[in-house]
Amino acid sequence: MSTHGTQGTHGTQATQGSNDGLNGTGPGRRALLGAAVLGAGATVLGLPATARADEKKHGSGDYSGDYKSLPKPTIIGHRGASGYRPEHTLGSYQLALDLGAHIIEAGDLVPTKDGHLVCRHEPEIGGTTDVAAHPEFADRRTTKLLDGVSTTGWFTEDFTLAELKTLRAKERVPANRPHNTLYDGRWEIPTFEEVLRWRAEQSRKRGKQVWIYPELKHPTYFRKLGLGLEERVAKVLRKHGLDKKNSPVILQSFEPTSIERLNKLVGNPLAVLLSAANSRPWDFVETGDPRTTADLVKPAGLRWIASYAQGIGPTLDLIIPKDTAGNLTTPTTLVRDAHAEGLILHPYTMRNENPFLPTNFRKGTDADAYGDAFGAFATYFATGIDGVFTDNPDTGLLAREDFLRKS
Repeated sequence: MSTHGTQGTHGTQATQGSNDGLNGTGPGRRALLGAAVLGAGATVLGLPATARADEKKHGSGDYSGDYKSLPKPTIIGHRGASGYRPEHTLGSYQLALDLGAHIIEAGDLVPTKDGHLVCRHEPEIGGTTDVAAHPEFADRRTTKLLDGVSTTGWFTEDFTLAELKTLRAKERVPANRPHNTLYDGRWEIPTFEEVLRWRAEQSRKRGKQVWIYPELKHPTYFRKLGLGLEERVAKVLRKHGLDKKNSPVILQSFEPTSIERLNKLVGNPLAVLLSAANSRPWDFVETGDPRTTADLVKPAGLRWIASYAQGIGPTLDLIIPKDTAGNLTTPTTLVRDAHAEGLILHPYTMRNENPFLPTNFRKGTDADAYGDAFGAFATYFATGIDGVFTDNPDTGLLAREDFLRKS
């Protein structure tokens, strides 16, 4: 999810936090990392029990018939397994799938100059690729107004696909995930077409459909550049036969009007992403719609969303607000109210590192060490959410297993 302007924080830059583990001074992070560091499949950390439980409940474990049949709470690999690999790479997607994630957020979709859809956290790629090390692209560095925010760097819409393919991905938050920098330079920027081919191949290998959850990034911004996203996404999905109501592809965006447009183009389940309560979706800013996120999470706003979408992806703070010290307080009524309108809730984003956790779940002071992620997962699951985006799918699955066992 975006970190610019009012479009939310499906990926917030870290502040400083806590404890031992990743730096090798203690067992904390190593114990949780498990298969993720090794790149192994879902054969450790108790994951087979989770898989068996899902298969018992859903037969073969194939959820392709209906998004409502997905296991709950659904564990969604946020940009893959981005707690362990550079985000939005085939390596990150593959690891999330191998770890057992029920859905892979394979694709924050942005366009190239020649109209191809590629997977990057943002159109600005200076923080997620090695573009700064390419002197041939030095003159592409520029400053643009992205959803009202002055942003300097290199932008996908200024590169052809062939040019982007000369770049390699790197870790976006190395201060918090220094071990992930081991994989810098290993993977290309994937196209949406490549992701769909990967999804099909993995579905064949597993004998069941692999679910993905692409996000359309900054639709209004790109439409004004003549690079409308919705039509491009719909065209690619139709080409692969994945534009139906029962297709294993959920589409999401922070802009409600983008989801309304998609509702007329495809049959896929759709979700509106919701940022901070006092923010406004950028399409609302552009069109003069005065409503804020606080208005959209009221019953009337949720009823309006339910008229064209099947779910919402709220920031976790809309589920349980924090006090001024960053501690969790009392849950809101959002889960109950959204369910009353028939909407599923997939909030974002759970991460293991201390800076990303509520203050009362942090341990120590190291910025790259793990806090009590299991405790935080359990607290959010108890609100009745249908699933959660997480950078650490293995941790989420273990927390889910604990939650179901105690329920």
